[in-house]
Amino acid sequence: MILRAMILSLALSSPSQGQDMVQGGTVILRGLDRIAGETSELRIDAGQQIEYGRLRIELRECRYPADNPAADAFAFLDIVDMRGEEPLFSGWMIASSPALNALDHVRYDVWVIGCQ
Repeated sequence: MILRAMILSLALSSPSQGQDMVQGGTVILRGLDRIAGETSELRIDAGQQIEYGRLRIELRECRYPADNPAADAFAFLDIVDMRGEEPLFSGWMIASSPALNALDHVRYDVWVIGCQ
């Protein structure tokens, strides 16, 4: 867990790496319902939340590289199973490394595609 946090902090501290980040207003996610075998494209505006199946997903913040918006995206998400109140996921997801900090749910997968 500590190693994951260190990697995320390095990835998000891009100004020190010479890469300026831009705040995005909308995140584009891909959702997979493993049981139905269906994928969905999900769009969430910053500060808003949507329901996907029995998940409630809220976007706190979305960032992308200023010089190459298609290169990567970083999104801070809160994901809750509506059958419970404990968050399933709360943190940064990175489009280029979806397995680095992934949602762990028996039925659903959610990952970041990009920011706008």
